[in-house]
Amino acid sequence: MTVFRYSGRTKTGAHKKGIIEAPNRKVAIDKLRQQGINARDMQESNSILHKNIALSTKVKHQDFVIYCRQYATLIRAGVSVVEATHILGEQTRNKTLKRALMQVEEDLRSGTSFSNAAAKHPKVFPVLFINMMRAGEATGNIDDTLERLAGTLEKQYNIKKKVQSAMTYPAVLMVLTMAVGMFLMVFIVPTFMATFKDMDLQLPLITLIVVGISDWLIHYWYIVILFLVILVVGFNYFYKNNKDFHYLLNVMLLRMPVFGQLLQKNVIARMTRTLASLFSSSVPILQALTIVEKVAGNPVIGKVVHEAHDNLEKGGTLSEPLEKSWLFPPLVTQMTSIGERTGSLDYMLEKIADFYEDEVDRAVDTLKSLVEPVMILVLALVVGVIVAAIFMPMFQLYENM
Repeated sequence: MTVFRYSGRTKTGAHKKGIIEAPNRKVAIDKLRQQGINARDMQESNSILHKNIALSTKVKHQDFVIYCRQYATLIRAGVSVVEATHILGEQTRNKTLKRALMQVEEDLRSGTSFSNAAAKHPKVFPVLFINMMRAGEATGNIDDTLERLAGTLEKQYNIKKKVQSAMTYPAVLMVLTMAVGMFLMVFIVPTFMATFKDMDLQLPLITLIVVGISDWLIHYWYIVILFLVILVVGFNYFYKNNKDFHYLLNVMLLRMPVFGQLLQKNVIARMTRTLASLFSSSVPILQALTIVEKVAGNPVIGKVVHEAHDNLEKGGTLSEPLEKSWLFPPLVTQMTSIGERTGSLDYMLEKIADFYEDEVDRAVDTLKSLVEPVMILVLALVVGVIVAAIFMPMFQLYENM
C-alpha cells in the first residue's frame, strides 16, 4: 500500500487536506470521492512519519477478537460482506489490520471470496480463521462461525497468558536470585576479605570457597558473559533450525516435573478446542487435522495429530493414535472414542477442552502458591551462605580477642 498526501474540497466547498492509503493513485482518488472529497492535488508521501505505517506486521490478539465479534454482528444484522469489511476497515485503529481489510475489500469488489482474499494476508489472518471462514461461506453460517472463532481465540489467549504467568514468575525470581548473588560476590565479599587478609586468621572452608568464586568472577567476568551469549545464541539457532532439537526440547518440557503437567494440559486444551471449533463449523475431519497440526504450537502434539490424520486416511479412528501416545490421558482417549461412536465428536472435544482449561486454571493457582515460598527459600539460602562466609571469620576473630 502507498501513502498519498492530498488536498481538495468537499461537496460544501470546504478545503480539505490529509493522507490516504491505497495501492495506486486511481484507487486513492476513488476512495476520496466516496468520502465526498474532490482531490485537486495528490502526491505520494515520502515522509518517514507516513512510512512507519507499514512497520507493524502483527495484529494484537485482542484487536483480532474484537474484529471477529464486530464482523459477526454486522453480518447477523444483514450487512453485506463487502460493506462490513469496508466499515471495519474504516473504524479499526490497528494500522496493519486496516491495511489488510482495505486490500480484502478491493478483492471482494472484484469478485474474490472473502476466505481467498484473506488468505493473501497470512500474517494478519491465521490459518484457523481462513479455513473456518471458508467452511462458513460454504454453509452460509458466517456469523455463527465468526462468533465461535472469536470465543475459541479468546479462550486460547487467556489460557496462554495464564501459563506464561505461571512460567514467568519462577524465572524472574531465579534471575533475581542470581543477580543478588553476583552483586554480593563482586562488591560485598571483596570488601570484607580485604580486612581479613591483614589478620592472621585460618579462614573456614565455606569462606575459602566463597572467596574463590568471588575472585574468579571479578577476574574472569567476561567468560561468564561470553558463555551466556553463546548459550542464548546457540539455543535460539538450534531451536529455530534443528527440528530434532526442537522436538526433543518440547518432550523434555512436557515430561518435566510439576511444570510439565501444566504444559501438557495446556496443549491438550488448545488442540481439542481448535478441533471442536473446526468440526462445529463443518470443516472436514482430515482438513481439520491438517489445520490443527499447523496451529498446535507444539511439535510433540503436532506429530500425534499427523499420525491421526494418516490413520483416518487408512480407515482407522482418531482415538487410536491418541491411545498409543503418552501425551494423552485415558480421559481424552475414552471421550474421543465415545464421540466417534455416537457421532458427537465436536461436543466431546469441547467438553474435554472445558475440563482441561479449568485444570490449567487450578494448576496455575497451585503453582503460584507453591513456587513463591520455594524461590524465596532459595534466595534466602544463597544470601545466607554468602553472609555466613563473611561473618564466620569475624566471629572467629572475636573469640580470639
